[in-house]
Amino acid sequence: MSATLHNPKRLTREQAQGLLDRHGIAPTEQRLEIARLLFARHQHLSAEQILAQLSRQASRVSKATVYNTLKLFAETGLVREVIIDSTKRFYDSNPDPHHHLFHTDSGRLEDVAPAQVKISDLPGLSSAVEVLGVDVVIRVGPRRPQ
Repeated sequence: MSATLHNPKRLTREQAQGLLDRHGIAPTEQRLEIARLLFARHQHLSAEQILAQLSRQASRVSKATVYNTLKLFAETGLVREVIIDSTKRFYDSNPDPHHHLFHTDSGRLEDVAPAQVKISDLPGLSSAVEVLGVDVVIRVGPRRPQ
C-alpha cells in the first residue's frame, strides 16, 4: 500500500484527539495535525512526506516537531516504525501484525500478510527472554539483465 499525497483524506479533529487520548498522548495542535494526516487510512509515510504534505496545507508544524511526534507515536505503539536502511524510515499507521515488501526502484512500501511469510529455525533463546515479534522487510527491484 502506498500513500497518495495529492489529495489525502484526513481524520476529523475529534477522531484524532480520541486516538491520542486512548494512547495517553497529550493532544497538542501539532500532534493533532500529524495524526489527522497519518491515521486517515493505513499507509506508510516518511517524516519528509508528512512534513511536505503539512506544508502544502499551510500547517505550521516544524521539522523537529514532526520527527519528535513520530518518535513519540512509535514509542507508544501508535505507529510502527519500518526501517529500510540508515536513510529510509517509514511510519506505518497499520497496527496489526504484518511484514513489508519494499520496492527499491519506486520507494513504495506495501503490506505482506503474516501468513505469506514462513519463519523457521529462530535462534535459541535463554529462558529469560521471549520472542515479541518478527518484522520482515523484503526488498525487491527490477530484474537485472543477464
